[in-house]
Amino acid sequence: MSSIQPPTIRPSRAPRNRNRLIGQKRPLLPRHVWAIRARLELANRPRDLALFNLAIDSKLRGCDLVRLKVADLVVGGLVRDRVSVTQRKTRRPVQFEVAENSRTSVLDWVTTPAMRGRAYLFPSRVHSSPHLSTRQYARLVRDWVSTIGLEPSGYGTHSLRRTKAALIYRKTGNLRAVQLLLGHSKVDSTVRYLGVELDDALSIAEKVEI
Repeated sequence: MSSIQPPTIRPSRAPRNRNRLIGQKRPLLPRHVWAIRARLELANRPRDLALFNLAIDSKLRGCDLVRLKVADLVVGGLVRDRVSVTQRKTRRPVQFEVAENSRTSVLDWVTTPAMRGRAYLFPSRVHSSPHLSTRQYARLVRDWVSTIGLEPSGYGTHSLRRTKAALIYRKTGNLRAVQLLLGHSKVDSTVRYLGVELDDALSIAEKVEI
């Protein structure tokens, strides 16, 4: 009689990303941006409004956005219209503009009693962390997109990073400008990040006459 034992079959665990869309997250459309802003203003959520506006303008990765300090943006009681920070992932500096509505929302937030004596622009409510975590930020993004009827699995923190960059590319076709704004070291990274296809490249080429 054979002594060979059949292999043990263990029940497989359900993957953590089950029922979630995998792949690049969609950028928000301008109407989505305005809808979320309106909801946050009506709900009187100054921190979330400042975070949302700054995420759109800065085009920063979540890990850099949550680590912004008050001193990075506010000088002499005014919010800078241009800011430079060093990216945590690449250690390369990147600059971004701060639009008027973002400057207003940031100033409204930092002058609230909750921000008195705070170093980080978006402090955590968890005592063990000095600033908002990327996980907390991701949960907020899911909440924001859900409130305007979007499917949260299709959007994430990179949606906010890509939103203004995608709009600039669609309006100008200038990949080099978008590369600088996103802080990418290579334009190939920008092409992949924006999902630029051959049709896009041909459309740009057709507009150029020699």
